[in-house]
Amino acid sequence: MGTHVIKMPDIGEGIAEVELSQWHVKVGDLVVEDQVLADVMTDKAMVDIPSPVHGKVIALGGQPGEVMAVGSVLISIEVEGAGNLKESAAPAPVATKEAPAASKVEAAVESKPAAAAAPRSAPVCQGPMVAREADERPLASPAVRKHALDLGIQLRLVRGTGPAGRVLHEDLDAYLAQGQSNASAPATAAYAQRHDEEQIQVIGMRRKIAQRMQDATQRAAHFSYVEEIDVTAIEELRAHLNEKHGASRGKLTLLPFLVRALVVALRDFPQMNARYDDEAQVITRLGAVHVGVATQSDVGLMVPVVRHAEARSLWDSAAEISRLANAARNGKASRDELSGSTITLTSLGALGGIVSTPVLNLPEVAIVGVNKIVERPMVVKGQVVIRKMMNLSSSFDHRVVDGMDAALFIQAIRGLIEQPATLFVE
Repeated sequence: MGTHVIKMPDIGEGIAEVELSQWHVKVGDLVVEDQVLADVMTDKAMVDIPSPVHGKVIALGGQPGEVMAVGSVLISIEVEGAGNLKESAAPAPVATKEAPAASKVEAAVESKPAAAAAPRSAPVCQGPMVAREADERPLASPAVRKHALDLGIQLRLVRGTGPAGRVLHEDLDAYLAQGQSNASAPATAAYAQRHDEEQIQVIGMRRKIAQRMQDATQRAAHFSYVEEIDVTAIEELRAHLNEKHGASRGKLTLLPFLVRALVVALRDFPQMNARYDDEAQVITRLGAVHVGVATQSDVGLMVPVVRHAEARSLWDSAAEISRLANAARNGKASRDELSGSTITLTSLGALGGIVSTPVLNLPEVAIVGVNKIVERPMVVKGQVVIRKMMNLSSSFDHRVVDGMDAALFIQAIRGLIEQPATLFVE
């Protein structure tokens, strides 16, 4: 037997160190080539580290939350034969949060000798319930952990069917269907007292988000401006375009219209499409409009960037927004796709509330927040009519943007949205 020692790979772009976010294996696990060993976090993206060999894990080089230098020992794997005794870097990391598909891992295992058994860290059993040690933390995404907490389910009792034994939403459903929750999680009973606690380390993407939000609120002089917009006409236009071209060009949401409105309004308010270097005391106004679209994922808030929105049609913007949102939610957005925005658009969709106070995405100086659409009685030309209304809740950096300019900028967006033909008049 030999030992294969894997070093933290060079992820590129001059990055000297990364944060170890999560292990997908533990000491004693059998792994196969290309199986994801760990997630590491760069300044912008979560990156998967795959295994270059088949073998048995004999040592881990760090703990989740630890910042590790490129070139430091990441993991040691015992391999058959002499092995690769010299230290090597892991294969090219993959910018994705998800581990490889279970079918791919299992197929690889089946093609190897019995010694290289399935790499899953959780025991396999026929039912949806599995026993783990009390201090063993099963693999699961933050969304699954929250779902389990809401249901009163102890994750250590649930068999994970995902890659490397990861617990999925479907596993929680199967657990409940078998009636195990009634026996093992009495807290699900109505009015029952609960005394459970869970400590969650602030690491990986959540740590980066916390740092960026704290930095933004400490460095920028935030102020918010809220404006009410009548979106009846643009919603009618959107419905018409979807009916006529939806099948061939794809469905339009409101977001590409808002991106177009930003592009047109910024022609008269270039100071909003800017970055402020507060250390050098320099404001850089940009001609290109790179719109960041805030997107919620299982690992937290991410902001993929629609580049050169000024050169995109409605459907081109819609397709790019959809592609980037899916990449961000699946953890597959690259570093380039998550950086370089000049102004940000944030929306919680139907959950958008009536008012919000979005935090700036530094070093940008403006962020436009979209609230939900509601039908309300409005007075139009002396008549009470039902209109579709929506608020824009936007924030600005008062060090760079004056209050009057912010108000005029949002009023310009309002005019474009309420008279949607003006979005396309050159």
